[in-house]
Amino acid sequence: MKFSAIPFVLMVFALPARAADNKDRGKQLFEQCTACHSLNAHNNDNGPSLEHLIGRHTASVPDYTYSPALKRANFEWTVNKLDAFLTSPQNVVRGTKMPFAGMADARDRADLIAYLEDITR
Repeated sequence: MKFSAIPFVLMVFALPARAADNKDRGKQLFEQCTACHSLNAHNNDNGPSLEHLIGRHTASVPDYTYSPALKRANFEWTVNKLDAFLTSPQNVVRGTKMPFAGMADARDRADLIAYLEDITR
């Protein structure tokens, strides 16, 4: 059996480009969020800033008035928790005031989360 390294090499070099595409798509998807959310720590208008979101505790941004439901929620924003919340905010935090029905497409959520992870470190 002959082994060809070409498919393997192509696959290895394609991986970083795919990750970059995810973040680029995520950035485009984040545009939908900017009506309420910012990545600036001091911009907490319609929604809290998402700066340093991953690893942050719920309802912990100063100068933002959270819903009673989110104040009662007691968890850390992890990738898995954010994925569940973006799928259906009301299922994760019943009574949240976030007027967002959810993002059904798993790839969209993954790309958005990849962007948020990268940009909010």
